[in-house]
Amino acid sequence: MSRPWSNGYVADVAYIEGYYVQQSPMRLALACHIGGVAMDLPEPDDQVSYLELGCGLGIGALLTAAANPGWRVTAVDYNPAHIAAGASLARAARLDNIHFVEADLSQFAESAEGRAMPAADFVSMHGLWSWVSRDVRAGIVRLLAAKTRPGGAVHVSYNALPAWQGAIGMQRIVYEAGIRSAGRSDAQAQTGLALARDIKAAGGKYLVESPLASDLIDTTSAMAAEYLSHEFMSAHWAPAFHADVAAAMAEAKLDWIASANPLENFNELMLTEEQRALLDRYDDPIMRELVKDTCFPRQLRHDVFMRGARRLRNDERDAKLARLTVVPVVSPAELQTTLHVPAGKAEMSAPLKTMMAAAMRGPATIAELLALEPGHSTPPELIGVLVGSNQCQVALRPDGPQPDSADRLNRALAARVVSIAEAKTSSGLASSRLGGGLSAPPLVQFIAGRLLSGEREDQIDTWIERLSADILPEKRDKVREVVGIAVEQRVPILRQLRIVPE
Repeated sequence: MSRPWSNGYVADVAYIEGYYVQQSPMRLALACHIGGVAMDLPEPDDQVSYLELGCGLGIGALLTAAANPGWRVTAVDYNPAHIAAGASLARAARLDNIHFVEADLSQFAESAEGRAMPAADFVSMHGLWSWVSRDVRAGIVRLLAAKTRPGGAVHVSYNALPAWQGAIGMQRIVYEAGIRSAGRSDAQAQTGLALARDIKAAGGKYLVESPLASDLIDTTSAMAAEYLSHEFMSAHWAPAFHADVAAAMAEAKLDWIASANPLENFNELMLTEEQRALLDRYDDPIMRELVKDTCFPRQLRHDVFMRGARRLRNDERDAKLARLTVVPVVSPAELQTTLHVPAGKAEMSAPLKTMMAAAMRGPATIAELLALEPGHSTPPELIGVLVGSNQCQVALRPDGPQPDSADRLNRALAARVVSIAEAKTSSGLASSRLGGGLSAPPLVQFIAGRLLSGEREDQIDTWIERLSADILPEKRDKVREVVGIAVEQRVPILRQLRIVPE
């Protein structure tokens, strides 16, 4: 049941726990570089401030704080249950550089706490903009105007138009049916979705003929109830055109730079040749994005903005990208050199495959990888493919040890995993080398915790016993198989990122 203070937001059910790599500082820096804008990377002793608005349970903010103990991290959310959960983990990990704030963002910029907050070098908002009221969005813009440092980067994700146009009616059916039923928001969402399924089964023309609405109805049964309640039961849900979000950000002197999903910045991968010809009729980036979103409908955009963009020449951009270090986040056996993209199947050339395979062997600068096959790729292409395919991440600190703060948080996260049967949602682990987090399911968190406690992989039988307490005996072999694969594929990555000791 909605609570009186919630003002139309879902506040009776906590949001799902998760880590979203688009929020990482180095992903924002990479987007700026690819977009041809200078982004100063933090030096080891810099006083850096990271701000997350709508932090949910705070996993992303916690990983950032733990990986960067010299930074100041502020995490803001409207729901006190979210703030309590995040603050509890911060206490368990003894993190003293993160501050959780319960606040209404429609008024936070003018509050004493909002005014006292330090100017931010990095700001992230994931899953916030499309789900809050117009007053809250206006308050966010005022806060960004007051608290984004010149040269600072801002990430905002949102449900985008025109991609969501075909499901607006479906969301309204779910919402209206849900609020007329009893129970919490998760139960209400299920009631509304049940009606939508019945209407589709009865041949309801809109739900049958709208591909997006039809697909959503078919796939929601496999989604977490907490996610569905926040996705569909907000009274303020409103997908937005990129142009309108860019106009709102412009009020805070923020210029749109690029997508935080690297591959989306390469039109050759996103659009057909005929579509690119239409795009090239325009120089204005906002108009180009509208054409692009019409040809390649993105349901969720991850946009990066900057306050005080300093444009780079192409050679300057390439030089900055060439100096970046990438580290693999998948095992060599998992390397994919064929990418399935909106424009079709992209098969990497033989020289590019050589460079990608070399990247899987360990940290390397883009310049070092390009030198293996001179003249066969460019810094934007190589780093875009490696990071955009989620096979590498950019390292903030190629050298240096993992701080105690990261170890403490990773242990605290791992300690919560007591059964493989409960390991349903993916979270993360803190890595100083990445300057943020590594996406990690609970099983990998558990393994990291065991290795951090001094155990070794040869104790896998003990791990399986701990994880299988509520597993049927006939399922134990499957547990052994899953744990064995995780140890083989993920532990070398954890060691390379210094998340666990050698």
